[in-house]
Amino acid sequence: MQEPGTMAEPLVPPQETPPVEGSTAEAHEERPDGGIWEHPRIWTWIILVGAVIFAGFFVARAISLM
Repeated sequence: MQEPGTMAEPLVPPQETPPVEGSTAEAHEERPDGGIWEHPRIWTWIILVGAVIFAGFFVARAISLM
């Protein structure tokens, strides 16, 4: 007799996936290396340098008006 609160399905060894948990979906295809967003730190630095240069024009203009 089975104890209350236990599963009705037989236990599966750790190396195997139970049939109810198996996936029927195909694996996702990995994108090739070297995409445009592969190195986000480079893009961050480009944006920061551009922002500093842009702000520098405003500072220079403010100083020239004094």
